[in-house]
Amino acid sequence: MLKFTDIKQVYFLGIGGIGMSALARYFASQGIAVSGYDRTQTALTAELENEGIAVHYNDDLALLPATLDVSDSLIVYTPAIPSTHQELNTLIERGFNLHKRAEVLGIICNSRRTIAVAGTHGKTSVSTMTAHILKSSAIGCAAFMGGISKNYQTNLLLDTTGSEWIVAEADEFDRSFLHLHPELAVITAMDADHLDIYGTHEKVIESFQLFASQIKEGGALVMKKGLPVGSGPSAKYKTYSYSIIETADFFAENIELKDGFYQFDLKTPEFRIEKLVLNYPGLLNVENSVAASAVALLAGAKPDDIRRALATYSGVKRRFDIHLNNETFVLIDDYAHHPEELRATIQSVRDMYRGRTITGVFQPHLYSRTNDFAEGFAKSLDLLDEIVLLDIYPARELPMEGVSSEIIFKRIKNKNKIRCSKSELMTLAGTFKPGIVLMMGAGDIDMLVEPVKEQLVKYANF
Repeated sequence: MLKFTDIKQVYFLGIGGIGMSALARYFASQGIAVSGYDRTQTALTAELENEGIAVHYNDDLALLPATLDVSDSLIVYTPAIPSTHQELNTLIERGFNLHKRAEVLGIICNSRRTIAVAGTHGKTSVSTMTAHILKSSAIGCAAFMGGISKNYQTNLLLDTTGSEWIVAEADEFDRSFLHLHPELAVITAMDADHLDIYGTHEKVIESFQLFASQIKEGGALVMKKGLPVGSGPSAKYKTYSYSIIETADFFAENIELKDGFYQFDLKTPEFRIEKLVLNYPGLLNVENSVAASAVALLAGAKPDDIRRALATYSGVKRRFDIHLNNETFVLIDDYAHHPEELRATIQSVRDMYRGRTITGVFQPHLYSRTNDFAEGFAKSLDLLDEIVLLDIYPARELPMEGVSSEIIFKRIKNKNKIRCSKSELMTLAGTFKPGIVLMMGAGDIDMLVEPVKEQLVKYANF
């Protein structure tokens, strides 16, 4: 790869992805010319354009920057770009070396003191919480986050205090997190996922174990209690466990739900922080906050920093994101796209809104994931009172024979279920029972949230 000091331009193939756009913003902040391609125009790409980054949406060789030069231009791509992509192949033919996002992120992070947050679910919330705690303290940090922080309205935090720390979300997809060599790391979950990449759950676990082995000597790992990571007494780093259901090195006690938010005591290996209040709903976020608090304390944060940050944490867009809350309806948007994520999100909603009807709208993400976890999705969706199942969002995949959302639908035992298209959802939303409407998925279901909200408001005011 080019030395960073030699880079004058960066071109992104797939610039609109959450991780890619954070890198684009980072290079632009360094005074480097940044541009890119993406297949779809979104609110995020519009923000990039407003920030002065040129983005186009057609695979057109005429739109490649004429100033790109092998000697000073860095090309970053996402594996989601198909091998038939014209721009991709032309850049290769011209002699450019193409680099994955994870490789570039590793080079940026590995020269600093890095906190890497990994896990098949929970990593975006934990990394964003961790960054907020450090930003709320004298320690400070930079951060590459896997979602848009609602506190800062961005997925990139730049350091303005001379801090040595970078917080980075460590993505297991395509084994991306193996480019990171952190000083501190968190592992939140190691469920079977991305089996199109790994093949088996055992290979997923092996990859997380390899990630943990890359923690720098003298560093530390914070992991959810019970995960099969393994570290003997001779390990080069310390291992700490966390939990909200049992005793661990860091654990929450005296958890109480008050006025929709959780209060709890945080027990650490050295002291207790009493009556913390998390200003964000959901029991799953209490667990996330224990992990974030633990790693922030290991990085030097103080108890008062934890208290202040949790009380002011505003969450992440599309993570338990409440869009409507009136006497008739509560509308929540969530990124949950794995059976365990669905289960945790639905249970959190059930705990918060006891006795109210919960209608869930779920858009499966990827044919391969749907095929691998159809039974698990059905079991999680059965926790709902009313179930609306949309078609699969294919993302980077071509259709698989015999795989559609029907293979989930037929396994759902709850009779209060319906399959519909995205276009049919708007009409259906006008018939939802009063209560909680929970929209879940990692595809483009977020584009339907505002139209559904409009229907619910009409219904409530009728």
